[in-house]
Amino acid sequence: MGYTRFHKTPLPTATQALGRLPNGEMNRTETAYADELEYRRQAGDVVWWAFEGLKYRLADNTFYTPDFVVMLRGGQLQAHEVKGHWEDDARAKIKVAARLFPIEFIAVKKTRTGWERETF
Repeated sequence: MGYTRFHKTPLPTATQALGRLPNGEMNRTETAYADELEYRRQAGDVVWWAFEGLKYRLADNTFYTPDFVVMLRGGQLQAHEVKGHWEDDARAKIKVAARLFPIEFIAVKKTRTGWERETF
């Protein structure tokens, strides 16, 4: 569907890391998961979702922005992180966020049969 946070494709910047997309732009796996969330929204399981919708402050100069914030039908908020593989700092940040904030943090990974979930 071509989702981006601002419905436009941001231009790369000189400080952007090699292989990383600009903030607000989804990679292919994130786009596939956005399709999944939209399907769940239309089915009534998900009320609302946003890509990079919240930013959590973990410590001085340390922040974590999950890929998706999701509100379920019952009003429960969740933070969903879409991963192909984990870098050590990303796993540490989601674990710290799960200890600090009273919402469920979930990592999702695309498999041949759907989405594998890990809850923190």
